Amino acid sequence: MSLADSDHELVVDHLGREPTPAEAALFENLWSEHCAYRSSRPLLGAFDSEAEQVVVGPGDDAAVVSLPVGEDGSEAYITMGIESHNHPSYVDPFDGAATGVGGIVRDTLSMGAYPIALADSLYFGDFDREHSRYLFEGVVEGISHYGNCIGVPTVTGSVAFHDDYEGNPLVNVACIGLIDDPDRLVTAVAQEPGNKLVLVGNGTGRDGLGGASFASEDLSEDAETEDRPAVQVGDPYTEKLLIEASEQLVDENLIESARDLGAAGLGGASSEMVAKGGLGADIELEAVHQREPNMSALEILLSESQERMCYEVKPENVDEVKAIAERYDLGASVIGDVTDGNYRCSFEGETVVDVDAHFLGEGAPMNDLPTEPQPGVERDLPDVDLETALESVLSSPNTASKRWVYRQYDHEVQVRTSVRPGDDAAVLSVREADVGLAFSSGADPNWTDAAPYDGARAVALENATNLAAKGALPHAAVDCLNGGNPEKPDVYGGFSDIVDGLSDMCSNLGIPVVGGNVSLYNDSPTGPIPPTPTLAVVGTKESYDAPPLSLSGEGTVLVVGDRTLAGDRDGKLGGSEYLAQFGGSDEFPAVPDDPSDFVETAAAVADRESTLANHDVSHGGLAVTLAEMVTEEAGASVTIDGSLPALFDEQPGRIVLETTAPEEVRAAFDGIAPVVELGTADESGSLSLSLDGESVALDVETIREYRNVIEDTLE
Repeated sequence: MSLADSDHELVVDHLGREPTPAEAALFENLWSEHCAYRSSRPLLGAFDSEAEQVVVGPGDDAAVVSLPVGEDGSEAYITMGIESHNHPSYVDPFDGAATGVGGIVRDTLSMGAYPIALADSLYFGDFDREHSRYLFEGVVEGISHYGNCIGVPTVTGSVAFHDDYEGNPLVNVACIGLIDDPDRLVTAVAQEPGNKLVLVGNGTGRDGLGGASFASEDLSEDAETEDRPAVQVGDPYTEKLLIEASEQLVDENLIESARDLGAAGLGGASSEMVAKGGLGADIELEAVHQREPNMSALEILLSESQERMCYEVKPENVDEVKAIAERYDLGASVIGDVTDGNYRCSFEGETVVDVDAHFLGEGAPMNDLPTEPQPGVERDLPDVDLETALESVLSSPNTASKRWVYRQYDHEVQVRTSVRPGDDAAVLSVREADVGLAFSSGADPNWTDAAPYDGARAVALENATNLAAKGALPHAAVDCLNGGNPEKPDVYGGFSDIVDGLSDMCSNLGIPVVGGNVSLYNDSPTGPIPPTPTLAVVGTKESYDAPPLSLSGEGTVLVVGDRTLAGDRDGKLGGSEYLAQFGGSDEFPAVPDDPSDFVETAAAVADRESTLANHDVSHGGLAVTLAEMVTEEAGASVTIDGSLPALFDEQPGRIVLETTAPEEVRAAFDGIAPVVELGTADESGSLSLSLDGESVALDVETIREYRNVIEDTLE
């Protein structure tokens, strides 16, 4: 990739001269789609990012959100960030995924926060393909290795398989950090001329060169070999030292601002810091501590070597910062000064960069791209018997148990995880604020492939319902918006639709979207990916406990919010796993316009003593939800008053609950959502299901056999 002719003309016009090679490379990377959001920024204003709890919104390394004030008056903040490492994870799945974890953790550190939880949302090609499984195994290994080594638990996430990810998988990683005292908050806004810029962490090498521009172009057939130098190599042990050093630097109030070295390396981090403060910098590139000999100015400037932070430090605090770095066996270099002039970099006495920092960071022109609408869909349903449908949908890798994934993650380190992976949402105990923090993350490519706008609305509602099922109310969200080549009108049309759908539903639910990431050009010789709007949402509740997903065997089984069974409409199978298995087409299920009352009531009902089990209805519909609730000790006898679509329809905004007080549930949801009785729980350890004259009984061993397809295949 090189600086486009039109961009080159703008740069020359602004500078009044030809850019130096280092300047041209900086503009190429910082004006890339990956850094400048040239095709997506015009759309992102649709998101509501302001709310009383939002302390720092979009634009910094991570967002900052306040938690409810404790009874003792204590205040605490959390940080939220999300990152994609899609192209690197295709080229090198282990290092690509591992460095994605490292990057989002350092984004957390740069706000003065301590990382307390990770979520990974992963998307691959068809599970039956050997190459897809190779990428899947490598990515999970990379995430688990890095996260486990640094002591940050991976507590939630999602995994989806879809043909259109075959040539371009997605790896989206979110991180929550904790700021237990508001005075510890740090931002990336440079504060004052005369302060020093100090680089702390690993030595700078030649890995990751041009990573930002690499992430802004389609993957080629030879990407796995040709683009390997653009993939960073992680060192989690150094990252752990950096986490602890950062904690001490913040404790001792030694840093004024901070920025993680990610896309475009030192050039990106340092120029963005001073630009945010309306300032400049003088940087001596040869002062940067290096781990490889004879590095050029351009290599030092753009290297994306991992485990590095850039700090703004008052001159009188520099020695103490260096001493702390040495204590943690980290390198530390004083590389320059904050100024009130241009952003300047020199190398061995020669000026190689001299530009206005604001123009470098914000001067890229936005793209005005055409869109094409999504074509309509006609109903064409396959004729499948109930037993075959159940077996196929339950044994699909998309609806199967993801235990093989999360059992590789240390999800209990830091001793905060109250509800573990495998449930609708994780729940963390934030004892510093005496609050339970629920965490859900994911998307469904079947939904957004079938109907980008309504599918994205469903993704937002699905994540909110996950939180509500554990008794938590949504508090804030970040998103990772993944799409193909935006220069293709049909692709950009789908991407535009997921932005609108996600923003509309989050607004309806009152969830501020406080930050995020955009990843475009996810195209390969196999074609574009489905538009994929990963949403990571946190919710709060007063306790750390939550109702279990599994049946107890002692109550009545109800489904709440199911408009098909309530007789309002025919079940729609568009975007369902049922159609993914058997073919055919259908409209996407209707998504409620304003389900905020449903979510609020569901959260309240979840925490009642009479609620024995609670589970969100999502991928695979009622069939999968009910099967997931069966254990060796408890099952249910259920009758579905409807046809087969009622069992496999994936209408969002539903929960199945087991309760000893069904009339109280009906009263709570009166005028809000329909409540339909499905049957009774028992101690059978099986699911007895009757539908439209057909009956099937599945014991827990059969259900596990179907749902263990991932584990059985990979072990």
